[in-house]
Parts: sequence; C-alpha cells; structure tokens
Amino acid sequence: MKYSKYSAVIIGSGIAGLYAALKLEQQTNLPDGILLITKSKLGESNSRYAQGGIVAVLKENKADSTESHISDTIKAGAGLSEFNTVKFISEHSDAVVKDLLNFGVEFDRDKDNNLCFTKEAAHSVNRILHSGGDATGKMIEKALTKEVSMNDNIDVYEQTVAIELLVNADKECKGVIVFNDLTGEYETVYSSAVILATGGLGQLYKYTTNPAVATGDGIALAYNAGAVLQDLEFIQFHPTALAIDGDENRFLISEAVRGEGAKLVDSDGIEFMHKYHEKLELAPRDVVTRANYNEMLEKGLDHVYLNATCIPAEKLAERFPNISRICAENGIDIAHDFIPVAPAAHYSMGGIKTDVEGRTSIKGLYAIGEAASTGLHGGNRLASNSILECVVCAFEIANYLKDKELKTPKQIDEDLKAAIDKYSKELLMEELDVDSLKHELQEIMWRGAGILRSEKTLTAALEDIRALSKKFPRSVKCLNKEEYEFKNMLLVSKLIVTSALKRKESRGAHYRLDYLNTDDTAKHSIITKDEGELSFVK
Repeated sequence: MKYSKYSAVIIGSGIAGLYAALKLEQQTNLPDGILLITKSKLGESNSRYAQGGIVAVLKENKADSTESHISDTIKAGAGLSEFNTVKFISEHSDAVVKDLLNFGVEFDRDKDNNLCFTKEAAHSVNRILHSGGDATGKMIEKALTKEVSMNDNIDVYEQTVAIELLVNADKECKGVIVFNDLTGEYETVYSSAVILATGGLGQLYKYTTNPAVATGDGIALAYNAGAVLQDLEFIQFHPTALAIDGDENRFLISEAVRGEGAKLVDSDGIEFMHKYHEKLELAPRDVVTRANYNEMLEKGLDHVYLNATCIPAEKLAERFPNISRICAENGIDIAHDFIPVAPAAHYSMGGIKTDVEGRTSIKGLYAIGEAASTGLHGGNRLASNSILECVVCAFEIANYLKDKELKTPKQIDEDLKAAIDKYSKELLMEELDVDSLKHELQEIMWRGAGILRSEKTLTAALEDIRALSKKFPRSVKCLNKEEYEFKNMLLVSKLIVTSALKRKESRGAHYRLDYLNTDDTAKHSIITKDEGELSFVK
C-alpha cells in the first residue's frame, strides 16, 4: 500500500470542494499541500446540474435585504432552520458572490452590464443570480475547475474513491484510505484536516435529477467514523423533472421556468395549483411536489405538464437555452408544446451535522455542501440556497483553518493500524451484478421512502433493504468503485428509512400519510453509530 501526507484533504470536486481548495490555498499555511479527491473526473458532480442559480443578497439590490432572505428561508424550512446559521449565511452572501467574480465566474447581466436578479418559488423578491441562462452550476464549476487545474499547490486524484476515514482512539480524524479504480491500488493519506464535500444521495431513488456520482458516500464515511448525523429523513423531491428517463437520471426543468410564469397543467391543459396553495406554482417545493404527485395518482398518470407557452419564445430561448435544447432533442418545442414533468429525488437537507465552519463532532473532520447539515435548509430547502451554502461554508472553513497548525501525524495508534491492515490483505472475490442490485434498491426507496410515507411502507422498505444486503457479501473490501458506492448506498438507505420511521409527524419534505399533523415543537433527529439509536433534540 502506498502512503502519502497532505496538510488538507478535500473529498469531492463540486463547487464546495473546488472553492474550499482555492480558498485554503489562498490563505492557509499548508506545508504539505492540498489533495483534492474525486471519484470521477474533475468537474463531474451534482453542482454541474444545478440550473436554478445562487441566492445573492447584494447591497446594490435595493429591493432585497438579509431580513427578507432570512424570513423566506425560515418559512420554507418548516421549523427546523437554525436562525443564527441562516443569518450568518445570508449576511455573508454579498462577500462570497463578489469573491466568485474574482475567480472568473460570470453571472448574467443586462444590456447596461448590471447583474440580473430573478425570482424563484417561495422567495419574496428577485435575488437569484444565474450564469449561462440555465446552467449556473456548470458555469461556476467550470470557472473554479479551471483555477484548481492551474494551481500547482493543489494535487488532484481522479477516479479515486475515499473508502474509510482514519480515526484514532482519541476520536480524531488523521486521514483517509482511498482506492484508485483505474489501478485497483489502495493508498493511505495522512492529514490533520479532512473535508467531506461529497454532495448528495439522489441515486438512492429510482427517479432523480442527480448524476451517477450522488451515492451518499460522505454520509456513509462519516457515520462509520462515528460522526453525528442530522435530519436524514428530509429528502427534497423536485416537482418538475422531465418525465423522460435518461441513462442515469432525469433532466431537471428548473424552478426558474415557473418563476418566469409557466403553469402546471393536466393533460387537458387545465391548471390545478389553485387547489393546493395560494402561491400556486411558486409555493414551496414540497407543496408543489405533492400537488403534482397527487394529480398523477388521482388520474393514474406518470406525469403532469408544465405549460411555458405563455412566455415569449425569444425569452425562453435566451433565458433557458439548455432546457430548450434538451427538450428539443426529445421532440418538445417548449415555446409551443407542454413539457411532461414529474417529481424526482433532488436534494438532501439532512447530512453530517456541522456548524458554518464545517466542523463535525470529530476533531479534524469537516463537511461542507450537500453532505453537511448546517441547519440552513431545515425540513425543506429554499430554492437556490444550496450553492450559496456551499461557497459561504467553504469560505469559512478556510478562514477557520488559516490559524491552525496543519501538521500530519508523526505516529499512528493501534486503531489506525487496524483500519489500514484491513485493506492490505488480499481476498478472493467474485464480481457481483451491482447494476441489478442498485436498481432493486432504487425501487425499494422510491416505493417505501419516497414522497408519501407511512409506517407500512417504511417498515417494508427496511425489511427489503435488509434482505437485499444479504445479496451483497462485502463487509470491508470491495472489487471496484461501483461496489464501494453500492455499499454506501445500502447503509445510507437504512439510515434514511430508520430516521423516517422515527419521525411520527409530517414536516416539510417528510410527509407521513399516517401522521398528517405537524408537532408543536420542532426537533432535529440525530443518529450516530456509537449510540446505535436515533434520538431527537430541540
């Protein structure tokens, strides 16, 4: 096994990981440099598929204020958003957005070169910035990837999977064991600062807007290391994914299309959102998702429609070039045709419990982005808050670590040695049909722990996951990246279902058919491997 050491290791190459690497390199003393690990190629992540935009409470936008953004975020969060976290992230949005400009990110501007602010569901004012019309995540990621690629102080491992965090007897993270999927080799990387920026977990579900890499790896790593996890039951299902299956996921039809005036309709072109919420198409995401799903169930259909024909064709082409192109490739002219849409798993509000500086319950282990649960999103994320959280928390983790002495460990204890030894042993293993197992798990999760849940569906899901686990005889080492991913998917699925079973209420994106009421007191759900039990805390 190969051994190496770095001052900081970042796992994940989305916007959170890329920006954290750049900010760390810019302001932190790093005698052993930075390592950025990605299990695919640099730039392939959930961030790339983020169309909507980034919240920007900028001083020059006189119609907006942090007070307004805080209010909107907390209303959407269904009682579980942490006020101080929301306030901090909102107040720092101006600085980080302008810092992104310094890294070459270009946001859309009008003919007078002023930034264009748009509006999305549950926002009270126009405060969303876009780049490339409807390719914001891709454009931000592209600019940051370019900067990282040119930086000599940041090493990058591609096609490499983080498989176990190194935690010593004092519950301190001292590095990570990684697996190179191209060579089949393992490597122990020592570091006193390991940052999980691994993104989401949408691939646990049959229908998702997330790419193939979104398999919940960071949550599995943190759980196995003994870190505290929070609110895993809160999975946001986006109401409008294109109801045409791709190879790995469903294409997202951005909420911004509804923000520009598009209407949800049935097959006869009749609008229906007035039956569900006074804000119609601009109601919170969980409401719109359940409305679409209910219409589908009532009429026995696999989709509803988004009618964007009321928006001028020129504006659609300019504002949504990517959506226009993908729909056209599927025979849909969005200026004249209804767009078939259906809900799909989109975002995880829960994750590894952290503060805004990314600190977890384990010293030396940090988490940022979708893998983390800072308390910003609560039980139902407000549109376009996700990229903002990524960059603010990445900025803050660099700010926190700049005063730390990031020395790699000089000696290892028995706990670390035992973890490393597990991957040094040669084992005879037969290849498994991981694709088949993965599809079976996705069906289980969609059916039992999806948009509408109950004791019956969740209990059945847990039993099915346990039965499926018996078909996957891997407890430690795996043959390839796909097996390591599926191992993580099985674990995270169990944790989500367990958390959903314990929360006997409906709140935000967690909707129980057998517990329709919302409890008077909002409590976070907490789960750790050490405790072995789920608990709730105020």
